[in-house]
Amino acid sequence: MSSRYVDGVPGHDRFPYVPITRRPDYRWPNGARLAVYLGFNLEHFAFGEGLGACIGPASAHPDVLNYAWREYGNRVGAWRCLELFDRLGLPAASLVNTALYDHCPELVEACVARGDELVGHGHTNAERQAELDEAAEARLLLACRERMRHHSGQAPAGWLSPWISESRHTPDLLDEAGYTYTLNWCHDDQPVPMRTRSGRAIWSVPYPQELNDIPMIVARGMDAKDFTQMIVDNTDEMLEQSAAQPLVMGLALHPYIVGQPYRLRHLRRALEHLAAARDRGDLWFTTPGAICRHVDTLLNDRLETRR
Repeated sequence: MSSRYVDGVPGHDRFPYVPITRRPDYRWPNGARLAVYLGFNLEHFAFGEGLGACIGPASAHPDVLNYAWREYGNRVGAWRCLELFDRLGLPAASLVNTALYDHCPELVEACVARGDELVGHGHTNAERQAELDEAAEARLLLACRERMRHHSGQAPAGWLSPWISESRHTPDLLDEAGYTYTLNWCHDDQPVPMRTRSGRAIWSVPYPQELNDIPMIVARGMDAKDFTQMIVDNTDEMLEQSAAQPLVMGLALHPYIVGQPYRLRHLRRALEHLAAARDRGDLWFTTPGAICRHVDTLLNDRLETRR
């Protein structure tokens, strides 16, 4: 898509500005006004090179301290999280690096066995997608989709770039590779259709950069009990706001962070709060793919009505 200038300020042609107070009204499939999903980030990092979150000061490679801390998530933390999700009957969207199919395929298999949605999340989080040229980025998107289809029996409908790293062409390339939604943009509390160069729209489903353990716990140093209270407060506030508009709330979790035992103990309280709201019928606990399918059906139904 071409750049757009408004009064000399660079912009984009992906979507127009529309305030949330001036949009069509609708409900989620169970009649609730708030849709909630878990974005469960399952990631693999290169040993001795590349990017990665840090619990301590980064050292010269091989940075064993930080590499091993992240690897705890795949070996232990993710399994503890899945046990908790099972206990509460919560579905999840597993955001998968395809390098996991070589490194720890059992973990992806466990998510598939649970019936979780698989979302494309690059090959490894040791790399930034925006550093690729257009042809290489297109190959990455196709390769990840085909590998997930081959190994797990489901081609992902959605994509989250490692490190939310996106080129100017990413929405176009996602559409051309067969994806129907992206989680990269955190600009709204509702799904928003984004224009692509094919003329088709790709959905932007809200993905959180605040209700997210990496920026809150790692970057800002928030305590686990405070992060839990943040989840509870965010849920209760959005439930009130959703009386006026249907809303989406995502919760982004990384098992090497929240899978640590003392953090998991606090996370349990937050997820129990969400499960109780689900059981009362106050919210729809779902996956981003189901959210995308619902709003896509609503849009198509409105187009049919106008014809």
